[in-house]
Amino acid sequence: MERDVNQGLFNIEEILTNRQEESTDIVLPLSYTSARLQITRLGEDIHLLFWGGEKPHIGCTVLAVPRPSLTGDGSTSVTFSVLNLTGHKDEAVCRKLAEAVCRTTGRVTVCTGGFHMDHITPEQIRELMIVLDQWLR
Repeated sequence: MERDVNQGLFNIEEILTNRQEESTDIVLPLSYTSARLQITRLGEDIHLLFWGGEKPHIGCTVLAVPRPSLTGDGSTSVTFSVLNLTGHKDEAVCRKLAEAVCRTTGRVTVCTGGFHMDHITPEQIRELMIVLDQWLR
C-alpha cells in the first residue's frame, strides 16, 4: 500500500500491526523532489528502505537493536551497527529512521538507503530532515 505523508502522520505500530500489509510505501514530498520510505515486517523485525532524489542508491545500512538503558531507569536505548559506502552521507537519515522505529517498537530494525541530488543545498538537506522529523513524531 502506498501512502502520501501529506495525508497525515502515521503511527508506526499501526502500520506494522496491520497484518494484511506485509509492507507499506510512504511518499515524502519535498519542494525539490520526493523521497520514499518502504516499511516491511520480517517476522518480528523491521526493514526500512529509504530512497529518493535524482539518483537513488544504496549508500548506507544501519542495524538498530533495542536494549535496556544503562541508566537503569527502565527506558529503552538502541545499539547501532553502521555500514557506509565511502564518501556517502546517507548515515544521518538511515540512523534517524532506524533509531526512531527501533525505540518506538522495541524491535530489531534495519534501514538501508540512499538519497542523492546533484548540487543539493544545505537548505534542501534541512528540509529533508524536517520532513522526516515531522513524520517520526
